[in-house]
Amino acid sequence: MLVVPRGGKGGACSSTGCLVDLNRACPTALRVARSGSRSVVACKSACEAFGDPRFCCSEGYNTPDTCPPTEFSAYFKHVCPRSYSYAYDDKTSTFTCVGADYMIIFCPLPYTR
Repeated sequence: MLVVPRGGKGGACSSTGCLVDLNRACPTALRVARSGSRSVVACKSACEAFGDPRFCCSEGYNTPDTCPPTEFSAYFKHVCPRSYSYAYDDKTSTFTCVGADYMIIFCPLPYTR
């Protein structure tokens, strides 16, 4: 998906999104397969997949100091660098644009068939 601001003001009015098919690129431990098939239909977050506070940034891991990136959030940050990958991701993934309209493009080229 790609999000493109139109007519906004400010230094953070830039496009963002992820141009990777995350179902195909999903780590094995996070894959959701179609029943009776190996076809991947979704990719869970590590929090949802494991229910572990380390991956959810909850309980004793609820601050930036106690919840660093994990192998899974680092992977998603690598394949989608301008997307927010976990609760305390960096500011390169947060955008503020005043007065913009947004165009949302699903399956942008070259990934559209």
